[in-house]
Formats: sequence, structure tokens, C-alpha cells
Amino acid sequence: MARVRVRLGDWNRLNRKWEHRVSMMKTMVTQLLEKERIRTTLAKAKTLQRYADKIITLGKQGTREAWLEARGIVRTDRELHKLFTQVAIRYRERPGGFTRLVRAGWRTGDSAPVAFVE
Repeated sequence: MARVRVRLGDWNRLNRKWEHRVSMMKTMVTQLLEKERIRTTLAKAKTLQRYADKIITLGKQGTREAWLEARGIVRTDRELHKLFTQVAIRYRERPGGFTRLVRAGWRTGDSAPVAFVE
């Protein structure tokens, strides 16, 4: 009998194990909330954009359950508070597409495509 391979969804694996990928996305979401603009490779930026939009949607919900879920993702209390106050108010009328990708050329050294996430 042939082995059937399970599809893991449309998330980019970024050539990392699951634990490292999740940890990296949590850190990058926290940095994005803190600095509001970060520079990273294009592949990471595309994955981060999807992840960050989901977190901002939690902030807009404003419920206790959303706060508890976001607390497991956002690493610092200051950024968690910022998510539920400033960021949620800023995007309260927008239904989606909270982040944008701005391509910024190629990285020196390995010529990897680089982008800003805002």
C-alpha cells in the first residue's frame, strides 16, 4: 500500500523545524509591534505578514479569550498592551490587510531578497 503524505498547509516552512519556526515568528511579531517596521528576508516577511494579521485581529476582538491567546504569542507585556490599545484602535475600521510588504532589494553577502514589514 502506498504511503500518503499529509499536507501541512500553505505556511512556508522556511527550512526550519516547527519549534524554531514558531519561536521565530513569535519573536518577529513582538519586534513588529515594538518597532512597527522590521527588515527581514522576503520569505520570512511573507510568513510574518500572515501571522501578524492574525494577531492584530485578536487585538481588535478585545475579548478575554483573545487576550489569553495573544499572550501566548506576544513575548512582552508592553507590546501586548500596545496591541490591545493603540494597534486595535488604529485598525478598528479596517477589515484586514493590516501589514504591508515593501521590497528593499537584496542583502549584501548572500544576495537574499529583503523586504520591510510595516
